[in-house]
Amino acid sequence: MPIYDITVPIHPSMPVWPGDPQVTLEQVASIDAGANANVSHLKAGVHVGTHVDAPHHFLNDRRTVESLPLDVLTGPAWVVQLPEECQVVAAADLEAAAIPPGTERLLLKTRNSAFWQTSPRDFRLDFVGVAADGAEWLVERGVRLIGVDYLSVAPYKQSRPTHEILLRAGVIIVEGLDLSAVPPGRYNLYCLPLKLVGSDGAPARAILIS
Repeated sequence: MPIYDITVPIHPSMPVWPGDPQVTLEQVASIDAGANANVSHLKAGVHVGTHVDAPHHFLNDRRTVESLPLDVLTGPAWVVQLPEECQVVAAADLEAAAIPPGTERLLLKTRNSAFWQTSPRDFRLDFVGVAADGAEWLVERGVRLIGVDYLSVAPYKQSRPTHEILLRAGVIIVEGLDLSAVPPGRYNLYCLPLKLVGSDGAPARAILIS
């Protein structure tokens, strides 16, 4: 039973969305220095690394991350490999991808996944995102969760249309996945965001089981 950890490691030199807080992880108590236990302090934005967007992130509707349904965040999922030359995921790209009818959880593997190995410390502006018509395609076909392999489901500086289409339809967005080692196909997804009350998003640990 192969298990794929598709979570991006969190560390101070990792890329974050421009303008978001950098990750700070520091030890504030040390056994070596005479403390009773080792204790560390973490500071980061809620959209760091592998994370889940709540509707409140773009809709300002108070539907925050702790209310997201766990039955959507866990269950059968389909990983689809999109061509290397794909720059923006449009409806036509999804139509051509042979996604099985009835797929409710869809993870898009693109050339983005290589970024986590080739330039893991740099924020890449040229990442592949889903166009507005691609988002509409997903909603029309009943997709309930969409996962992407970089820090936004939408192309850079085109965030709002794609996010709004998906979030208004109740589609859960998982961003920042590392699918580089995952072959296309069917899996069981387990994605559990931190239960941050009142938050517009939360970091998550995500795995696929074959």
